[in-house]
Amino acid sequence: MRLVSAPHGAAVERDPPDVSFGRFWRPRYWPTWALWLALKWAAKLSYPAQLRLGRSLGPWLQRIKKRQARIARKNLAVCFAELSVEQREALLRRHFEAVGISFLEMSIGWFAPRETLRRLVHVEGKQHLDNALEKGKGALLVAAHFTPLETCVAIMADISARTSTLYRPQRNAMMDSIIYRGRSRFAHVQIPRDNVRALLKRLRANDTVLYMPDQTYLGNQSALLPFFGELAVTNIVVPKLAKISGAAVLPYFFLRRADGSGYDVTIGAPFENWPTEDPSADMLRWVAALEQHIRRAPEQYLWLYKKFKSRPAPLPDLYR
Repeated sequence: MRLVSAPHGAAVERDPPDVSFGRFWRPRYWPTWALWLALKWAAKLSYPAQLRLGRSLGPWLQRIKKRQARIARKNLAVCFAELSVEQREALLRRHFEAVGISFLEMSIGWFAPRETLRRLVHVEGKQHLDNALEKGKGALLVAAHFTPLETCVAIMADISARTSTLYRPQRNAMMDSIIYRGRSRFAHVQIPRDNVRALLKRLRANDTVLYMPDQTYLGNQSALLPFFGELAVTNIVVPKLAKISGAAVLPYFFLRRADGSGYDVTIGAPFENWPTEDPSADMLRWVAALEQHIRRAPEQYLWLYKKFKSRPAPLPDLYR
């Protein structure tokens, strides 16, 4: 993770994207307009209808996203080797159904009335966050990329008065504006993912900062750590941020209920005796908690990216 620096070396925050849509009239943005209008329309559907529609997208997505399907199939083979091929293929189908539902969950998180979110999302452990913020050094809520992400982070507007989150700019400028505008419903500050100094500034202001370290990160802020028994390049910056800032680190996990009644968000207690002098050992504790949560609903974790990429020799390239 690098600092975003001014010409003389002082880290600065990037300007937020222009979230107005008036500049997106060229034909290249017409498909994005269609997606935006579809999400606005989907937000008006009943929740059972949203689940049915999203689930129906699964088989279609699996057919057209062949590359991502191959990646997910390999990830599942590595992480769930104890399952038969048939069981993993069934899990892959359920995963694409969950991905389909995630498009509808974007509409809930970005456009649905707040009353709808409060009805659908049940939060446990808010007292852990309240207690951490009373110390005045901020709190890092450490989450991961599960498919109900946009719905289950949108509820942060009810959990914390001051929430910041990291964002990654999109290549599609209109999509970047849509995401930024949607997440502005709960995040009063959105921090470029490579701006460490801005993140620390928000913690010093006693913000709640949402951070997701589960996707591969390279450089000196990573280490090879086991994930479901297989070594993966793993982000180890969280304990370093906690050590610098004094902020409490709390797990923030969520899932879509199997009965279709909504979502459960769990804010865990801060890790005890954390951080230590060993960031890799610290992150192993979080990875273990993540694995335990994934096993509750493995189809809801995002398996479409190369979790085991960029490993040094002699470790094999699992995706070749």
